Amino acid sequence: MSNYPLPKFHFAVEWGGIKIGFTEVTGLNIETEIIEYRDGSSPEYSKTKMPGLRKYGNITLKRGVFAGDNEFYEWFNTVSLNKIERRNVTISLLNENHVPVVVWSVKNAFPVKLQAPDLKSDANEAAIESLEIAHEGLSILNLPG
Repeated sequence: MSNYPLPKFHFAVEWGGIKIGFTEVTGLNIETEIIEYRDGSSPEYSKTKMPGLRKYGNITLKRGVFAGDNEFYEWFNTVSLNKIERRNVTISLLNENHVPVVVWSVKNAFPVKLQAPDLKSDANEAAIESLEIAHEGLSILNLPG
């Protein structure tokens, strides 16, 4: 076991068998909703709290814009009224040997928002686009390093 936590800058994203480089991934969160219940004949004057349904936040993927690279746009354009191309997405935090140590598996993801980079005539930075995806489940696996 290492004496230091893993750095967050070495990660990989894969969907549909394709590995794509990203500058940032945010929104890898899971929340359990609370159900409050109190029976009318309960001698306690407080509610009982129980775990309810799981709730998953949307995930935002950011990357640089490259000429001729239409992967984001092609996936986003599969959206129609009630039909969408859903994909399973795997996000891996890698160690210094490029081996996955923490793996987030995202189930049935689909794009909900595509944001083009801000354009500014006096900027001195890379053009970054972002894709926000919704999904139906997130599992986390922490592997031995």
